[in-house]
Amino acid sequence: MAAAPRMTSPAHPGRLLVFDCHEAWVYQLRWLGQPMDVIVGLPGRMTRDWDLAMRPHPPGAQMLCLEEALSKGATDPYDCILAHNLTDLLDVKSLRGPKLLILHETLPGVAAAQKSFTPPEEIRRAIAQYVELLGAHAIATSALKASSWGLADHVPCAADPADYPLYVGDLARGLRIANQIHRKSHALLWSFHQDALATVPLTLVGRNDGMPGVFPARDWDDLKEILRRHRFYVHTANPRLEDGYNMATLEAMAAGLPVIGNRHPSSPVLHGFNGFLSDDPSELRSFALWLLRDIDLAARMGREARRTVETNFSPHNFVAGLRAAIEEARKKWKEKSWSRLNNRIG
Repeated sequence: MAAAPRMTSPAHPGRLLVFDCHEAWVYQLRWLGQPMDVIVGLPGRMTRDWDLAMRPHPPGAQMLCLEEALSKGATDPYDCILAHNLTDLLDVKSLRGPKLLILHETLPGVAAAQKSFTPPEEIRRAIAQYVELLGAHAIATSALKASSWGLADHVPCAADPADYPLYVGDLARGLRIANQIHRKSHALLWSFHQDALATVPLTLVGRNDGMPGVFPARDWDDLKEILRRHRFYVHTANPRLEDGYNMATLEAMAAGLPVIGNRHPSSPVLHGFNGFLSDDPSELRSFALWLLRDIDLAARMGREARRTVETNFSPHNFVAGLRAAIEEARKKWKEKSWSRLNNRIG
């Protein structure tokens, strides 16, 4: 097994401020080597505080409420403020300092999930105008998402195989990890998933109210054990609304699981190499059953899936991309500050 990557701290490791939503993504920030404060306790989240079922607290991170963050940031400005949506940006608009907006969904995906009657172009324009007004910088978590929002920059998620125990695959079942499936059913091609795998032994993990027998993992250690034992992983997605992978897919690949799903331009799966892809439900079902019968094939494909993540979705790549994005946020904040100062002088 390759040794875990050693991350170096930036020259000036100032403190970051980030909102608690998307815990698995936020947990990646530990690789930056910077201290951080995490805002918890906001309304509208799936859990009120940091969701320990998703990830443990990032090492050295301090959990605090919005009011505490605003008070602290007013006297000791943050190195960068990371927001996940427009509401987050509005919550910290009074704080001076660089701001980075990270978009985790495609624009059409957001509109479909929210059943919005607002034209997507208007949503995109409103976000862009507010980001520019703040002197902030915006990125997305994939090329597809960036393109949908009209952004130039994206920083893909990462997974570190060193975080996961070696694959066993002794449980002859497929696995899928997903939250709020009913809200995102169109983006996740859920009807196709059901058509293909309804008769295949499958474990579904996640927060999905109204789906009997479906529960989230107890914690990250429990999730690792679930990944270690299941035979293969499933990811299906509408190519217009969602990527051909998500963080859970990368985790599964890092843990050594082969992946099956529909054909998708951005899928990290190479058909017949580290998994199987098909747009035909019956054919995808036959691939799933093949993996259930042949644990050696699953293990061999899973090793290739692990190597795919090591090469294309490494922590090193994530750190380099995010540091560049933070630096761009600093640059835009400085330019906006100088512009405001000149306007006052003029």
